[in-house]
Amino acid sequence: MIVLGLESSCDETAAAVVTAEGRILSNVVLSQVEEHAPFGGVVPEIAARAHVTQMDAIVDRAMKEAGISYKDLDGVAATAGPGLIGGVLVGLMTGKSIAAVADVPFVGVNHLEGHALTVRLTDKIEFPYLLLLVSGGHSQILVVEGISKYRRLGTTIDDAVGEAFDKTAKMMDLGFPGGPAVERAAATGDGTRFSLPRPMKGKPGCDFSFSGLKTAVRQALADLGDNVTDQDKADLAASFQVAAVDALLSRVKQSLKIFKTDYPDATNMVIAGGVAANKHLRAELDHMLAKYKLNLVVPPPRLCTDNGAMIAWAGLERLRRGENDSLDLAAKARWPLDPDAEPAPFAGHKA
Repeated sequence: MIVLGLESSCDETAAAVVTAEGRILSNVVLSQVEEHAPFGGVVPEIAARAHVTQMDAIVDRAMKEAGISYKDLDGVAATAGPGLIGGVLVGLMTGKSIAAVADVPFVGVNHLEGHALTVRLTDKIEFPYLLLLVSGGHSQILVVEGISKYRRLGTTIDDAVGEAFDKTAKMMDLGFPGGPAVERAAATGDGTRFSLPRPMKGKPGCDFSFSGLKTAVRQALADLGDNVTDQDKADLAASFQVAAVDALLSRVKQSLKIFKTDYPDATNMVIAGGVAANKHLRAELDHMLAKYKLNLVVPPPRLCTDNGAMIAWAGLERLRRGENDSLDLAAKARWPLDPDAEPAPFAGHKA
């Protein structure tokens, strides 16, 4: 079985061809970093226009690199949400068109499920496992019990951790995307210099909050005055990174108690999403998990950020179960993995 996967939910235009055996025949990703860098964040209208301009060429390149023709496809998968709706529509309509012309099944993939199942492509791990999904738009802790079977233990009540990294980088003119920029600056900084809050730490439950941490960074910058040095920025970046990771770890610790109670024989925890590339987070989680006799499983960096291979694989997982979608499937700006989960206290969070 060979599936073409398309991803366009944010600021990467991506296409990939993946086989049922887990071979990635191609994985083409076009980043829009240069287009969004002057704004310090993703501008939805710019992202959508870039997807429209580039998607056909990216798909063509992915097919050529895979060395196959459209008649060799057994299915097409495309992100149907959640995400920036203009971008989602581009990939979704392209995927439907290819599936219709090639006369193969179509699967509309939940972008979050793409991240959640990537480790089954890269590491062949079995269910269940605990998932920390952390990116610019999403911060969630989920128990992954099977295909389309997710139990959300925690979510953000305001901003995602990746967004907090982006906004912190923007405030200090460190560059975009903010996650790698903050991590680079933090490498030469003193993470103990600034006393920053650890939102939600010590409170019941597994939900996150990062808006207060962003506010604290802004206040620390204001207190420094007009003559902020590169070392000031490095120290503040390091202090922010330590605080953000501490806040994440406090909620993960709560979720581990639940997960190991429900699944005492489980052996894996997974980090997915762009923030999963952060070395400090990975090191601290690895240390914590030793106590719980869990392995930390992280996809390769190129598969942590948005890509077509994860969408193709999620489509494959569903196709193997005999599942597909009709060509009138609608795009969704919001699409929770666990529809039965209680809504977050703040309605503005990204589901």
